[in-house]
Amino acid sequence: MATDNFAKGNEEFVNENYEKALELYTEALKTDDEDMRDDYYAARAQVLLKLERYSEALEDTNKSTEINPKNSKAYYRRGIALFHLERYEDALKVFTAGHVLNSENSNFNTWIRKCEAEIDLSKQEKGNGAEARVGISESSPMETSSSIESEKKTECSSIPKPNPADAILNARVKAKHDWYQTQTHVVLTILIKNVAKDDCHVDVQERSLSCTVKLPSGNDYSLELDLAHSVIPDKTLTKVLSSKIEIKMKKQAEIQWKKLEGDGQDEEKIKQIPVQNPTDTTHKYPTSSHKTRNWDKLEQEVKEEEKTMMKSFSESGGTVLSTNWSEIGDKKTEVKPPDGMEYKKWEY
Repeated sequence: MATDNFAKGNEEFVNENYEKALELYTEALKTDDEDMRDDYYAARAQVLLKLERYSEALEDTNKSTEINPKNSKAYYRRGIALFHLERYEDALKVFTAGHVLNSENSNFNTWIRKCEAEIDLSKQEKGNGAEARVGISESSPMETSSSIESEKKTECSSIPKPNPADAILNARVKAKHDWYQTQTHVVLTILIKNVAKDDCHVDVQERSLSCTVKLPSGNDYSLELDLAHSVIPDKTLTKVLSSKIEIKMKKQAEIQWKKLEGDGQDEEKIKQIPVQNPTDTTHKYPTSSHKTRNWDKLEQEVKEEEKTMMKSFSESGGTVLSTNWSEIGDKKTEVKPPDGMEYKKWEY
């Protein structure tokens, strides 16, 4: 029963019916199936991540690794939960440990880079705040002259004081973006937090992408990309989440993209690949010979020879085996026994 619920939960998850998948995984966990319990918790954690219930997802991954400390999927999903909870240093440690368990999963490296970028950004924000306070000091008691005071007031009024908040917001304008692909889709992720859906505008054309985001500071974040290959604009799906913007684009051709951006040359190479005419059924197989062969014609010739041999052999009582249809096609093949022998028809 538990395995049935688990399998059904997987189906609902693939179909993006996350609430139903959550119910089925929870039912699976109510059984005493200890062999699969760590996988059940890891699977439910994945659903909770999709539902943005990161604290609950973190609890499930912790339970999964308590049962099986070598469950790399649980480490991977725990790291994602910590990342979205903005515990970047903890997430970095978890992703690093998970990569040790499963070095073949390149996604660990991607998330490690994301964590390092967020940690660096946090350090920059703190540094910008400290720099903003540099140079702001009280006036010296020695400067008592009214002319000097008046001159300083004029200078201070003309030079705007650095605002730590503006420095931080300006730093966030340079947001990180990453991408991955499946057989049919390309997914672009922009790491900008707390964006209102109405403040995010995405325009996807066949070979380009434009994303503009209105930040709380009033500044605009803009991303312009020339895509390496063509997509179907009408099939684009955009999700504005609390921690990121996710843009899912449908590929026109189910090919493996080597890069996200391009100048169109790769696309032209694909278009230049000759397409076989459906009416041309001639098969030309690879060969080291400089001469080309019509294999369909050769196959037809072989069939005609077989037909000729069968006709001559059966009509001559096994005494003639011809491959020349022009000689025996219009008449019955005569019996021709070998020299010194007589043909005799057996009666049954």
